[in-house]
This record gives sequence, structure tokens and C-alpha cells, in this order.
Amino acid sequence: MLPLVSIPWLDPEYLLSAFGPWAVLGVCLLVFAETGLLVGFLFPGDTLLIITGILAATNPGALGLPIWLIAILISVAAFAGGELGYLIGHKVGPRIFERRESGLFSVANVNRTNAFFERFGPMAVIIARFVPVIRTFAPIMAGVGHMSYRRYSLFNAIGALVWGMGITLLGFGIGHIPPIADFVSSYIDLILLAAVLATVIPIAIHYLHGVHQAKKAEQGPGAERPDVSAAPHDA
Repeated sequence: MLPLVSIPWLDPEYLLSAFGPWAVLGVCLLVFAETGLLVGFLFPGDTLLIITGILAATNPGALGLPIWLIAILISVAAFAGGELGYLIGHKVGPRIFERRESGLFSVANVNRTNAFFERFGPMAVIIARFVPVIRTFAPIMAGVGHMSYRRYSLFNAIGALVWGMGITLLGFGIGHIPPIADFVSSYIDLILLAAVLATVIPIAIHYLHGVHQAKKAEQGPGAERPDVSAAPHDA
């Protein structure tokens, strides 16, 4: 493994050594946080699930549980996180987003996300599972937009099952293909670094764009360049 990323909670070997027999619980907690808490977008969920699947295939005894049970537990954690995210959005979301007009927290973002839900309907809940960052904010936005709780929970369950089991089993399958498994194991730090950058860079760009738009809105039409043609001329 290339020692390029020194972030312990992104290193699967660190997770195994730190959590020991509770490694699966640690993975589930990270999955729960990714979809249930606003800070969850910091966690590369897809990569974590793939790595978990690979570890289950290459070292079956390391995680202490069969792959089918690991995949189910991850799906349950993803579902629970999505439910918490919805409740947060429903209860306190409007107050948070209506008071801020820049960056990620703004009425404009609420309107754009609501339009996304209106375009794709409840399927948006499933689609969002496979999109980093959106996976974190979609449950909260569904709550802010007051999507039907029963409908949301149904599609949240479907999305959590498809994503949690699908990505984990994908990693498990990769683990049974030695060349690919060896490549992932050798360059896992690079893969994790790319995953982090792919997550952080769009957030930073979006935030800076939001700040710029907010400043332009605050300046208003009065900030436009004055019309010099209307100035009085010397006799």
C-alpha cells in the first residue's frame, strides 16, 4: 500500500485494527453518518463499501461475519441514516436554509433540490444514493420540501438496499479477481485520495459560486457603473 494518505479514518487497515471485531459496526456507523448527518459528505461511502467487500473476499475471517450479513447491516445503516436526515430536514431544515443565503445552505439550493425531486419524483431518492454529496443532502432536502414521509421511507428503503448491498457485493466480487484485487490493494491510498478530491472539489466550487452570487445580489442594481453620459458638461 502506498503511504500517500495519512488520514486514519480513510484507511481500511486502520479501521480493522482500531475496531477489531467491531469493524463492521464501524463501517455501519460511517455509512449512517454519511446519509444522516450534514458532515457525512466528508466520508467516501462508495469506496468504503467496495473496500469492505474486497476485505471480506480476500480475508473472510477478518470481519467475523458472512458477506450477506455484512451487506444487510450496511443497508440497514444506510436506511436509518436516510430516515434521520429526513427528520432533520423536516424539523429544523427550513430555519437553517431560510436564514442563510450563501454556500450550501440557501433558499436557492432548496428550490433547486425541490425541482430535482419534482422532475424525477420519488426515484430521486434512489438515484441520489449513487451520487456522492447529493447522497448526504437528498434526505435532508426531502424533509425540507415536505415530501410524503411514507413515500420517502419506501424509496429510501429501496435505495439503501440497492446501494448498500450492490456496492458491497461489487467489492466482494472484485476481491475474487486477483489482478483487480491486487491493484486496488496496492493503490488504495491513491484511490482514496481521488475519492476525497472528487468529493471536496465540487463542494468548494459550489460554495465559492454561492458566495459570489450572494455578493452580487447584495450589491443590487445600485452597484452598476453610473451612466457618465448623464453627467453635466462644462459650458
